[in-house]
Amino acid sequence: MSELTGTDVDALRRAFTAAGYTVDGVADRLGPQANGALARNETTLAGRRTGGGDELDTMIRLFLLQHAVPESLVTQAIPGLDLVALGIIKVSGGEARAVLDIRPFAEDDRQWWVIADLTPGLDGRREPMRSDYVLGIAPASLSLIHLTVPIKAERALDIGTGCGIQSLHLADRVNQLVATDVNPRALQLARWTAALNRIDLDVREGSLYEPVSGERFDLIVSNPPYVISPPGGGLTYRETGFAGDAVVEQLVRQAPYHLTEGGWCQLLANWTCVRGEDWQDRIAGWTGDRSAWAVQREQLDPSEYIELWLRDAGLHGSPQYTARYDEWMRWLDEQEVEAIGMGWITVHNVEGTLEAEAWPYEIERPIGPHVLRRFERAEGLPDDLTGLHLVLAEDVVQETSGQPGAEDPATIVLRRQRGMRRAEQADTVLAGFVGACDGELSVGQILGALADLLDRPLQDVYREYLPAIRRLVVEGFLDY
Repeated sequence: MSELTGTDVDALRRAFTAAGYTVDGVADRLGPQANGALARNETTLAGRRTGGGDELDTMIRLFLLQHAVPESLVTQAIPGLDLVALGIIKVSGGEARAVLDIRPFAEDDRQWWVIADLTPGLDGRREPMRSDYVLGIAPASLSLIHLTVPIKAERALDIGTGCGIQSLHLADRVNQLVATDVNPRALQLARWTAALNRIDLDVREGSLYEPVSGERFDLIVSNPPYVISPPGGGLTYRETGFAGDAVVEQLVRQAPYHLTEGGWCQLLANWTCVRGEDWQDRIAGWTGDRSAWAVQREQLDPSEYIELWLRDAGLHGSPQYTARYDEWMRWLDEQEVEAIGMGWITVHNVEGTLEAEAWPYEIERPIGPHVLRRFERAEGLPDDLTGLHLVLAEDVVQETSGQPGAEDPATIVLRRQRGMRRAEQADTVLAGFVGACDGELSVGQILGALADLLDRPLQDVYREYLPAIRRLVVEGFLDY
């Protein structure tokens, strides 16, 4: 492939804009049912809705449905460009087929086009992917986008950039943006994605922090090749030559040396749950004395994990499936891996400790603003809470249950509707404390009133309820 020049970019943008090749334009053309089916990699309904032959139909059929389209229609839809020379399409017998996936993408009020390799698995077709395959928009990349803390930054680093989707989201709030990858094909498509969206992106080849040796950043994000597999997996976008979860370990361990004071590193991760070892302790060994939060969103046993990634590689039902399955299982057994955790790790480059937890429940998206605020609350709370004036968060609801007619409920649950959407069980005293938090009285004054009401020593009330109050503040039930 040749490079995408400024003239090429202008021509593509004009064609896409004129045709209405945007997220809304495609959705309107396909309608809800066909658009939903396409999101499930089913193209039949979308094919029926795009037979008119105008420019938008041509683009949808060419790039999104991977259909053969008459070359004349492609030339009409995207005039003035040699798409064959650029490596965007191939032509045979007067018909054009896409070589690359170019699709509109939108988040909030921002609109882009993303260039990647063709989406695999359309209409149930599964073919093994090329080893240097460049993944496009995927659930994992969207999860990292939603996780990223919404800060303005002077410099940011996108490690394992792939098609460059993380960089798109950072560009409007970062002055200097660096993207790295070990895959030269990924770097070229990331350059193309950046160019097509008129984003200034410093693209560098290399592993982990090697391309930025000696440099520091305010924000580092990474959706790394975290799949834990035996050597020779063969798919660069998801697997490395690192043993086990070492790629994630090195990203976390080395992050403080490449972050400014108070900088952030956020990455998606898989980690091994080794027999006889607590996974929280394992990650704590990586984060050291830095303030960090690891959230395990899912845990799979080895067989579930292997099956997931063999399907992802298009090997399910193939002749090599059983042999690869057996090899992978034996390798994990040798490493004494009893499960694999899947989730995220955030490191804030200030002194602190790791909090690691399993949270498989529904969360709000984007979660990034809540991640930022949670760190601010946890790191900013004084040792003595009694002088704080707390306010109940607007999204907190109280749920009670018990026998009809009972004087007091058997259980009281405080539930947040936003952020991590946590629930905290409370007794009548803690529920009464929370209900009194309107900013007027201090924590000490409210607890003092409750101690008088209960006829209990104030220090006993402090000892029993201040830890729970601290937790409620950190988790956003109460603010100050």
